Amino acid sequence: MKTNQKKLPKSQIEIEFELTAEEFEHYIGHALSHMKSHVKVDGFRPGQAPNKLVEEKIKPESLLMEAGDHAVRHVYSDYVKDNNLEPIGQPDVKIVKIAKGNPFVFTATITVLPDVELPDYKEITKKIKANKEILVTDEEVQDALNYLQKTRAKFIAKNEEAQKGDFVEIIYQNKDINAGKEVDDKFILGEGGFMKGFEESIVGMKAGEEKEFKVMFPENNPNKGLAGKEGDFKVKLKSVQKMELPEIDNEFAKGMGAFDTLVALKQSMKEGMIIEKTEQEKQRKRGEILERVSKEVKIELPEKLVEYEQERLFEDLKDKIAENFKISWEEYLASVKKTEKEIKDTFKLEAEKRLASFLVLKEIGKKEGIEVSEKELEEETKKAMAMYTKEQLANIDTEQLKEYTKGVVFNEKVFLKLEDYSK
Repeated sequence: MKTNQKKLPKSQIEIEFELTAEEFEHYIGHALSHMKSHVKVDGFRPGQAPNKLVEEKIKPESLLMEAGDHAVRHVYSDYVKDNNLEPIGQPDVKIVKIAKGNPFVFTATITVLPDVELPDYKEITKKIKANKEILVTDEEVQDALNYLQKTRAKFIAKNEEAQKGDFVEIIYQNKDINAGKEVDDKFILGEGGFMKGFEESIVGMKAGEEKEFKVMFPENNPNKGLAGKEGDFKVKLKSVQKMELPEIDNEFAKGMGAFDTLVALKQSMKEGMIIEKTEQEKQRKRGEILERVSKEVKIELPEKLVEYEQERLFEDLKDKIAENFKISWEEYLASVKKTEKEIKDTFKLEAEKRLASFLVLKEIGKKEGIEVSEKELEEETKKAMAMYTKEQLANIDTEQLKEYTKGVVFNEKVFLKLEDYSK
């Protein structure tokens, strides 16, 4: 068999395969064996008739196409494996020449991961400042305590006018939100995070009352069509509850777990917040390292790979809309006044950024000789699986989870290496 590989623009490769007549004859025989079990020949059970009689029953072009299909699949997959290629998606196959007793010629055009020309990433990393000092103030601890206090509040129904600090349940309606359908919501009045003027308009209402008012959508509204626009709202106050907050003292601390005193609770909270801030700073620094290195990288991203990532981001958005907003995708499109294509196009830059980061980390790992051992992969996969219930695991593709975990471990090792250079 002869092969000829030609590099094309946009990270594509065209491979031409030429099998001799004798090599192709092997695949014709394989195709005939596969097809004869489906061909009826009088006097013989299915699959038992001689090849010659079966061949007479089959259209010559059908046999050739079946043989060509077998040849393409086996020859192409062996070539990819032997040459350590990493194709993206399925190949674009074209039959150039196919005839019995003649060589079989076909081409396969594939998109592969692009070459990445790395800058001096070690030098770039060295210039990035060390991690910022992690501090947690008493005020931050107190704010966290105040939040915990609200989670332990008692709610008592009241028939009086709603005031800031009360817990309210409402139904509201606006023609530009949720396709004009009613929306249920509940929050602490004054802390619900609504646009300016909305919650102030509810103050003074009683349970069961309805009210109509106008408020301005903020200039930074994600729906550009509503930004700075005046909106008409219809609100019904379903219930008003007064919040009784517990005292933040030693008894409160004991109710939060294994804490004898308020001092012990505060110390535990402070330690937890330091851990959280430390992780945030680590991720910030890693993001800065990756961003600075990526800026200096020469890379041509394959269109097909960008499209795949755009599609993935697009599907993630659809899932979030369905889960968080409880509306259909069609209703969401109507509310933002955009087509699917317009929304998908907005993900192009993010898709390119993520792909560039992935390829940069992959290439750095390759240059540093970083690998993930089977033992490491097994241990981390077990940890990942331990986070799921039996019911969830039944719906998870374990091989996919394993591949994802391998990527996470690989990236972690690359970042640790880069962090060594920044010390």
